[in-house]
Amino acid sequence: MTLLLVEDDRELAHGLSSSLAQSHYQTDVVYDGQAAIAACKHTSYDLLILDLGLPDLDGLEVLRRLRLGGLTAPVLILTARFDLDDRVSGLDAGGDDYLAKPFDLPELEARIRALLRRSAGTGLHHYGDIAFELATMQASVLGRAVELTAAEATVLGLLLRRPGRVVSKSQFIDALYDHAAQKNPAMIEVFISRLRRKLAQAQSQVSIRALRGLGYRLEEHAPL
Repeated sequence: MTLLLVEDDRELAHGLSSSLAQSHYQTDVVYDGQAAIAACKHTSYDLLILDLGLPDLDGLEVLRRLRLGGLTAPVLILTARFDLDDRVSGLDAGGDDYLAKPFDLPELEARIRALLRRSAGTGLHHYGDIAFELATMQASVLGRAVELTAAEATVLGLLLRRPGRVVSKSQFIDALYDHAAQKNPAMIEVFISRLRRKLAQAQSQVSIRALRGLGYRLEEHAPL
């Protein structure tokens, strides 16, 4: 599970990320709202832990922008604000749970587990302007459906589960073929080529980059 911790108190952020690592969570840490928005554009997180008292943008504004940008991951709000109105505003802005500071680490981890269980059934991945539903293997670009074959959908799903990271040919082969006799490494390039063409036809700003000898990864480009 990959989490994003948005917390401007660097000492607290370091302590939380270290503790979460011991519970086998991979945690990226950013210290302001703009960095959080940028991180979510390039990585599909399983959960966000968001402090409201950020130095550049109010946490609620960050949350609203992330939700408007297509963020579907659960968001756990951390804050020193105790008023009922603040809690309601946080939930209305798109938060899924609310934990007031100071808090105990076991309670934080219990709430993380609960949110992850609640969201486990959705299986929706976003990267740039692409949305992909794992359960149905359906893809869309800016809300418009992109028709994919089963193999193309499998390739895209694997890339989206590792956004910004390289996926090797062997990983594609393992995902596509159940039996050794079926394996055909040359077909990976065919599936990638077809997928590139369909994304381009859908005017997606996401491309698939080949890294010689390593594999492929998704990259997002700014609109022209």
